[in-house]
Amino acid sequence: MAKDKDYKDTELQDPKITSPRTAEEPGPKPEKGEDSCCTPQQKGADKDEEERSSFIPTIVSLILLLFGIGLDFFDVEWFKGYLRLIVFGVAYVLVGGKVVQHAVTNIGKGNIFNEFFLMTIATVGAFYIGEYAEGVAVMLFYVIGEHFQEAAVARSRRSIKALIDNRPEEVSVLNNGQVSIVNPKKVNIGQIIQIKPGEKVALDGEMLSESSSFNTAALTGESKPDTKKKGETVLAGMINLDRLVELKVTSGYEDSALSKILKLVEEASGRKAKTQKFITRFAKIYTPIVVFLAIGLALLPYFFVDTYVFDEWLYRALVFLVISCPCALVISIPLGYFGGIGAASRNGLLFKGSNFLDLITKVDTVVMDKTGTLTEGVFKVQEVKVRSLEKDRFLALTAALENKSTHPIASAVVEHSGKAYKQLKVQDVEEIAGHGLKGTVDGQELLIGNAKLLQKFNISYAPEIEEIVETIVVVAVDGKYEGYITIADKIKEDAALAIKQLRDYGIDNIVMLSGDKDSIVQKVAEQLKIDKAYGGLLPQDKVDKVEELKKQGKKVAFVGDGINDAPVITLADVGMAIGALGSDAAIETADVVIQTDQPAKIATAIKIGKKTRQIVWQNTGLAFGVKALVLTFGAFGVASLWEAVFADVGVAFLAILNAVRLQRIKF
Repeated sequence: MAKDKDYKDTELQDPKITSPRTAEEPGPKPEKGEDSCCTPQQKGADKDEEERSSFIPTIVSLILLLFGIGLDFFDVEWFKGYLRLIVFGVAYVLVGGKVVQHAVTNIGKGNIFNEFFLMTIATVGAFYIGEYAEGVAVMLFYVIGEHFQEAAVARSRRSIKALIDNRPEEVSVLNNGQVSIVNPKKVNIGQIIQIKPGEKVALDGEMLSESSSFNTAALTGESKPDTKKKGETVLAGMINLDRLVELKVTSGYEDSALSKILKLVEEASGRKAKTQKFITRFAKIYTPIVVFLAIGLALLPYFFVDTYVFDEWLYRALVFLVISCPCALVISIPLGYFGGIGAASRNGLLFKGSNFLDLITKVDTVVMDKTGTLTEGVFKVQEVKVRSLEKDRFLALTAALENKSTHPIASAVVEHSGKAYKQLKVQDVEEIAGHGLKGTVDGQELLIGNAKLLQKFNISYAPEIEEIVETIVVVAVDGKYEGYITIADKIKEDAALAIKQLRDYGIDNIVMLSGDKDSIVQKVAEQLKIDKAYGGLLPQDKVDKVEELKKQGKKVAFVGDGINDAPVITLADVGMAIGALGSDAAIETADVVIQTDQPAKIATAIKIGKKTRQIVWQNTGLAFGVKALVLTFGAFGVASLWEAVFADVGVAFLAILNAVRLQRIKF
């Protein structure tokens, strides 16, 4: 077979996601001009080496800081003057260089009062009055916070790439009886392609073979296979389950169903909900007030104090600035969120950024996929109803014939029946496309399939069969209707608890979206007491439903597990993926991953988010309260640098202890 080697997909290679703390707008596509001081800005292909190297200056700075503090503590004679300044100065530049650079750059843009500017003047002030370690520590803590946040979202860089890797890179094209392997992009509409059993369909096409079953999970998220017959449409992303089939291509590569899903993900990424860092918003008010108060404290006493000495009042102003330095905020806010992220991880939840801990507390609408999220995603026998035979005999006969089929529904029947069927002799097996199986088992003629199979052989059956919404296997023995087996996707044990807990947390708008048929979806919704449910949806339909909710002003969390859910997960204010059984694409695209496959963890995530926000606000109140008190003392010359250090480092330490408390709370 000829093979076209030039088929590597280079589009959308290496997507980037920046840290929510360092980006003005969190999400996969940073806006032009966004301000980030400490996250490495990657160009072209991201390199793991570049990420690791970004930690080196921080580590060196930390070593120099501890070295300098140790020498100061033991009052080493030779560690004085310029040598001391050089050691702390190098430590400062390593971590504070970019902060100072951003402060200067922002001044040039007219954006003066921000956390970069305040940290710069406060730390430079600390150096001016000889408190070198304090100046270095402020910058060091800030950058460490950046690194922690960067690590929390590192897995998200490949969110779109994970989807791209799911597109087939080659396709078998049939031309004049010869098969060649080529790039799907080079296949024209009207050409004939072959799909082997177990192979993913690369292009949309019309079925030329008689029939075959396809796994449609990549498009609908549903585990139930779909049998396609001659003349019907087969979409890219489906997986052929039965036999070698031939398709006539009806759409180009870029117009295929799977490519459209990728486009949806990209568009949804651009519409990601925007959040702004609290400290940045606060700094716009806090920074100018502190700066002007410090200037006033240094200069205004000249007009009112007879014994005014500039150096004395400048010293007070610098103490004032050191006290006002946002070290406690810089530490307590991210550490509070990191504590929440740590607590979440121990409860089977992965938050990919601290902003999502905050966003999840604002959610008022939870939208969930059905299969794999609220249900097991695996076919199980639900009910067996028999007319005259013994139940065990009925199951053994049915399983003996179903064992000759590779269909997942047949496998569910065989698994449920036990081992008795293995003793039975099966002959004359015939598959009737779109209907079921015919064969002889232990001398008895069996028909196993859907109601259409019995109609085909003019066998009457119970009317109740037509009213059953689950997947049903109807059985006839020796020309007479004998009973049926219902098969359905089992609801997860904690699904009902998940809905109840969400309502306990004030989430009154709960919606279920599914690609499964609407009758089944409505039955599951009724059992779980879900407010609204929609079935028979494709990925675009799910996107439309979520967009409709967002236009109504709702804060939406979406929970799903399949590739088809990735566009909606990305679009939602908080996208959540069921982890252990979920697709890689859904997990990489999600903001929150439920690693235990328990929908009840949705409510746990909300609880952790609310507790984290409470801790953060406690730390913020503590920092402001103590600082306001010591600032007042400093302005009147009562507070010395010892009080200034306590107001900054001491409060930061208390804030750390409060944040660590999150780790011990049981959720």
